[in-house]
Amino acid sequence: MAHDRTGFKPGHDASVRRVEAFADLIRSRRTHKSFGPDPVPRETIDELLELARWAPNHRRTNPWRFRVLGPDTFARLQDAAGPAEAPKLERAQTLVLASCTLTGDPEQDEEDICATACAIYTVLLGAHARGLAAYWRTPRVLRTMAGRDAVGLPAGERFLGLIHLGTARGEPPVPERAPLETYRTYLP
Repeated sequence: MAHDRTGFKPGHDASVRRVEAFADLIRSRRTHKSFGPDPVPRETIDELLELARWAPNHRRTNPWRFRVLGPDTFARLQDAAGPAEAPKLERAQTLVLASCTLTGDPEQDEEDICATACAIYTVLLGAHARGLAAYWRTPRVLRTMAGRDAVGLPAGERFLGLIHLGTARGEPPVPERAPLETYRTYLP
C-alpha cells in the first residue's frame, strides 16, 4: 500500500479528522442547568439510548436501565422530593432515570456500575453531538424509598443518575480541569 511523504497510509487523514472531531466533542460538552421549554422527541431519546448499549461491558450483562419519566411519574417524583427539591426537577422537560441492575456479587456489581456510568456518558456525548444540552444529576430524592417508589425503581437496581435533556439556554463557561501531570503517572 502506498504511503504519502508523512508516512501515513491513504485514508489516514480521514481517520485523524474523526479522532480530532471526537476529541473536540468531548472537550466542548458542558453541563447545562437551564433548558428550553420543549421536550426532546421520543425518536431522539431512543437514538441516544440505543447508543448507550455500545458502552464497554466486560461480561456483556447489559446492566443499564433507562426510564424516561412521563408526566404522572414526574408528578410523583416531585411529591416525593418536596417543595425544596422539586423545582430543580423542572429544569428540563425530558428526564431519563439511569440505573444499574445488581447481582449481589461485589466484583460483578462494580464492573456493571462502571459500565452503566459509561453508558450514561455515551448518552451525554450523543446528546451534545445532536446539539442538545444535558445534565447528569444525582438528586437526593432518588436515594430515598419515596423517590424510588415514585419512579418504580426495584430493590435490585442502583440509581446512578437523572439525566436532564433539552435545548440549551446559554452556553456554560469552560470549567477548570486539572493538568495531565497531576493525575498521570508512568510506572517503571
